[in-house]
Amino acid sequence: MARFAVDLSPLRKNKNLRYIFISGVVTRFGSSLTIVALPFQIKELTNSYIAVGAMGAVEIIPLIIFALWGGVLADTVDRKKMVWRCEAGALLLSAILLGNSLLHHPHLLLLYLVGAGFSAVDGLQGPSYSAMIPRLVDHEDLPSAMALMSLRWQFSAIIGPAVAGVIIATSGVKTAFGIDIISYVISVGFMLRIASVPPLRDGATKSIKAMFGGLQYAASRKDLLGTYIVDLIAMFFAMPNALFPFWADQIHSRWALGFFYSAGIFGSILVTATSGWIKGFNKHGRAIAIAAIGWGACIALAGTTNSLWLVLLFLGLAGASDQVSALCRNTMWNQTIDDEFRGRLAGLELLSYSVGPLSAQLRAGTTAALTSLRTSVISGGLLCMALVSLTSAKLSEFRNFDLQTNSYAIEQRNKKEPEKIRVRISTTKTAKQHKKSEKYCCDTHSLLYRK
Repeated sequence: MARFAVDLSPLRKNKNLRYIFISGVVTRFGSSLTIVALPFQIKELTNSYIAVGAMGAVEIIPLIIFALWGGVLADTVDRKKMVWRCEAGALLLSAILLGNSLLHHPHLLLLYLVGAGFSAVDGLQGPSYSAMIPRLVDHEDLPSAMALMSLRWQFSAIIGPAVAGVIIATSGVKTAFGIDIISYVISVGFMLRIASVPPLRDGATKSIKAMFGGLQYAASRKDLLGTYIVDLIAMFFAMPNALFPFWADQIHSRWALGFFYSAGIFGSILVTATSGWIKGFNKHGRAIAIAAIGWGACIALAGTTNSLWLVLLFLGLAGASDQVSALCRNTMWNQTIDDEFRGRLAGLELLSYSVGPLSAQLRAGTTAALTSLRTSVISGGLLCMALVSLTSAKLSEFRNFDLQTNSYAIEQRNKKEPEKIRVRISTTKTAKQHKKSEKYCCDTHSLLYRK
């Protein structure tokens, strides 16, 4: 059983990772409240499927623009500074939501504008956030560290929506927005304590050319391309979150709205808590495809029943499937991409797992308005299963990815080993020891290169 337990050792030996972890737990909890409160407020103001789903459409364009540019910035500026400044920007946006909620007649247009603002801030922050972790954590600890980052998000996301449902029902959305503001203040405090992560000297420049250089690199990596496409398909067709406020009403369980949001997170946190296996697992491409098909199947099954507990069970299983995919994607991304492209590729990763859910809001809402909520959910799950199967069949490099034999993964391992040896050299106390260590470093580097 110890083999499957989540590996906590990176938190014990890396204080920077501890600060990131604590900051993330706090800020994600506050954001989870807003994620529930914002669509709920739109529903209360309009009672329209399309109005709620339109939030996703409003957020897509800012996310695409700022995620791509945020990826360039992540390779050219201090990643830590980028992260905490964006966190401060999100704090201001939450303050606007709070002010609007205190009005006698809250402005619907302002909710969409703030939603677009959050999307822009996420686009700028996300690449730097993702790209700084491989610089602060040892290469062999990256799979465990990314599992812990998922656990951090899940812990807050599973509690946040459940608490949000109670808070909104008793105190209204204004209280949820107020707590979110406090969470951002605490988060910024921890982020300021993290070590600086300056750009590499020979890194990219702030230019459109650098952005397209990242796109060209991604296009040349068919294994990575498969992860992006599969995740986009799964999220776009089988992400029914925009329907949750209506779904809870339809099965006469309005009190359980928060549980709709947290059920999937509960499933994913169970997978993360038993994620010790990821450290020795190598067949990531095949696992991502199977997990995405499982996600679609569970969403479709959730749409076939009016039982609250069965709906929550299937949503939980869907979340578990998605987390298997996420763990494997993160391992592929973090252990095969060179730091020179890390920020720009992190921007593409952000788009792959964000554009899908945002556009899914409009797809799910429109389909439900034209047909029914049940048709929207079931058809999305079935389409996800079919298109993921087709994509996996067409992209053999993605389907057959193996971390042990992949040339990019081998290259990154070989780069990290000499770096660790150089760290040992810097701790030697005498010139004689230093010379011996230098010879050891060169000999070892030569051996690694031949391997």
